[in-house]
Amino acid sequence: MIERKFIQEKMKEFNIEEYISQNLQGVGHSKTKMIRTPLGEKIVVHVSRPGLIVGRKGANIKQLTKTLKKNHELENPQIEIAEVETPALDAAIVAQSIADSLERLGTAKFKAIGHKVMTDAMNNGAMGIEIIIGGKIPSARAKSWRFYQGYLKKCGDVALTGVRSAHATAHLKTGAIGIKVKIMPPDTILPDKVTLKEDIPQETKEEKNDVKTEEKSDVKEEKKEEKPKKKRTKKDGKDKGTETTE
Repeated sequence: MIERKFIQEKMKEFNIEEYISQNLQGVGHSKTKMIRTPLGEKIVVHVSRPGLIVGRKGANIKQLTKTLKKNHELENPQIEIAEVETPALDAAIVAQSIADSLERLGTAKFKAIGHKVMTDAMNNGAMGIEIIIGGKIPSARAKSWRFYQGYLKKCGDVALTGVRSAHATAHLKTGAIGIKVKIMPPDTILPDKVTLKEDIPQETKEEKNDVKTEEKSDVKEEKKEEKPKKKRTKKDGKDKGTETTE
């Protein structure tokens, strides 16, 4: 019973994400996350252009909350818009932008579109990018084209956790064209990365040694001044016992 409940909740989240991604086209939709709170369901939508999704005086947000409450059986949905800082490093936004440009410009300039997206990602600091476009491009026979640049992990744990991947579909007159995008962002921590400490120049080492010796001499002088000087004398008992009588 518990497993069924978890599966139902995940299916509901997936359906909500699919509905939002289909209805919010052209706003740079990245991902949708649903968080359950005591007040209701909090839906966080990550987009690159939040102004288009909000609408004039929040009309689009109000309409979206009504449809989610009615169609997906949500009690009190609260939609929050989060802006994506660098859209060129988000795989979902990049894949959707390639699909939009192919639908708008056609398959004649697919190479220019792929190279432009690739250079934008590398200029924003990506470690590596790979774009695969498959379909009837440019001839009537289906084939796949691969665009790649930089360094990209293909196996291991880094390929699963550190590489952002997404896919999109462009619907043209010749048929559907599939787009796969993989981007490795600059903040990915590689297991074979080694950081070396910078060597200190010889001059700075000598200066540090001089400073240390000066500090030590100052400390010694301070200690000498603090201690009072005591004169060494013979023991009082011996001195008293030296008196003689005739």
